[in-house]
Amino acid sequence: MGDVLAAGVPSAAGGLLIEGDLQAHGARPAAAPRRRADAERNRAQILAAAERLFSESDPRTVTMDRIAKAAGVGRATLYRSFPDPSSVAVALLDEHERLLQGQLVYGPPPLGPGAPAGERLAAFYLAMLNLLEKHLPLALGAETGPERFRTGAYGFWRVHVRTLLVAHGTEDPDALVDTVLAPLAPELFAFQRHELGLPVERIGVSLAAFARGLLQVGARP
Repeated sequence: MGDVLAAGVPSAAGGLLIEGDLQAHGARPAAAPRRRADAERNRAQILAAAERLFSESDPRTVTMDRIAKAAGVGRATLYRSFPDPSSVAVALLDEHERLLQGQLVYGPPPLGPGAPAGERLAAFYLAMLNLLEKHLPLALGAETGPERFRTGAYGFWRVHVRTLLVAHGTEDPDALVDTVLAPLAPELFAFQRHELGLPVERIGVSLAAFARGLLQVGARP
């Protein structure tokens, strides 16, 4: 076999193809881009179908079978990309959360750097309430219960709020940071909005006042 490759093999055009030419020209390597394109198309179909399901029904009723059927893909195809419905919701929510994360790091104050800690926390609360108002079904599907604390987004919010507490001089930021984030739990927001009927603006005013009181200039919690 080595002699054949070294000498070359006949090509369809009548010339000789050496081993390197076969690797560049052969059909098998070209299959990988096609597989990637198929995977990207399947992923797009899955995410689009899942977003419809999460927005049209109780997130707790969205199953992998329902997602696969709505997306028009097989269960094996779905499970190759996502292990469970929560991971699908996380992928959908990720894009919206990454936009906010960019604003926290690079945006203008008070959401971005340059404002007092209390004002930045108030702005963060308002931005998160806006995100929850727009994407609550996804947040409920992605961040319900203990799983909320294991998402990458929660880790980012935790670092951000802890940074504000440290900047303010809070005595024990690690003990306080999750309490400060607790009002943003999707289940709590859903209860306030849909069980109690509180307008999002009213919730925002309350949380902004809480943030400014907690991190008041000249005072330490």
